Amino acid sequence: MKIAYLGTAHPLRGGLAAFNERLSQELTDQDHDVTIWSFSLQYPSFLFPGKTQFTDEPAPAGLKIRTEVNSVNPLNWLNVGRKMNAEQYDLIIVKYWLPFMGPAFGTILRGAKKNGKTRVVCIVDNIIPHEGRPGDKQFTNYFIKAVDAFITMSEDQLKYLKQFINKPSFFSPHPVYDIYGSKLSKADACAKLKLDPAKKYLLCFGFIRDYKGVDRALLAMADERIRNSDIELIVAGEYYSKDVEAINNKIIADHNLQSVVHLFTDFIPEREVCYFFSAADVVVQPYTKATQSGITQIAYHFEKPMIVTNVGGLPEVVPDGKVGFVAEPEPTSVADAILKFFQPNSLPNLHENMLIEKKKYTWEIFTKAMMNVVFPK
Repeated sequence: MKIAYLGTAHPLRGGLAAFNERLSQELTDQDHDVTIWSFSLQYPSFLFPGKTQFTDEPAPAGLKIRTEVNSVNPLNWLNVGRKMNAEQYDLIIVKYWLPFMGPAFGTILRGAKKNGKTRVVCIVDNIIPHEGRPGDKQFTNYFIKAVDAFITMSEDQLKYLKQFINKPSFFSPHPVYDIYGSKLSKADACAKLKLDPAKKYLLCFGFIRDYKGVDRALLAMADERIRNSDIELIVAGEYYSKDVEAINNKIIADHNLQSVVHLFTDFIPEREVCYFFSAADVVVQPYTKATQSGITQIAYHFEKPMIVTNVGGLPEVVPDGKVGFVAEPEPTSVADAILKFFQPNSLPNLHENMLIEKKKYTWEIFTKAMMNVVFPK
């Protein structure tokens, strides 16, 4: 098929771009003709919480990317819609993660579908955003009316979606991120990060926002039981909130955690992701709310056990007692799970279970589910 993918891509950075590029590569490998329609302007600078929206890494080989979309210019939306309509696409895939994009995407899709041929499938990250703003519901309602079918990556999001629509929809979990290179030895990874390989390391990875719960992990590190162990915490990712950064720094100072918490709070480029996951003994996701998480699927790629909180779709993909543990989103429960993990034989048959779970999350399975929901047999 001739496919357009409406969403972020190189030179924009981050998990959204990584997902879109990896899925586009999978579809290209399946002999579809895929073009990503990305942004010339994704966010005005005053709305973007990070340091930069752009990567200095090379563009992914073999992908066609057009930087056309301006998220705040309605004339651009009409123009992009006309251009896409003229291309006579069989399918447009659009990733939806933020109601702010609803007006732009909704207008573009209405224009692109005027040919009467093009179908639209939406991959839903968040139909209800983590951090709500006025207009969210109206923007989302406008967007979803232009979509023919939906696929969510958590059961919760499918449930929320059904409050908005009565259209074909299906749940298929986030596939494994296999774009970050190979697992290294712990010794080599620790040498790169200037860490002591004799220590036991927890890893909190990814953009740091309030709902990611890094403060819970820090307070768990202050638990006396963990203080008296050789467990240390790696926090790797860029802060998306100065308030959250101030809160976390205060926890570190108040509890004298400076020697056991290792902060890498710049954006982590793709080529360096392998060092953090290879150095870690367990990946900790102490989220206070969640849909699905790409971090979980990076952990699966590196075959790292996980401790997640009992929120959103996280327990769906981390079976308790098989590939990790599920805790409640509060510090004592997180500390209990950490201590349980480091007990001998706490996860029997971990490697076998990890391989079994990974097989559920291939890109081939995901694309098949997506095609089936928009083109039912």
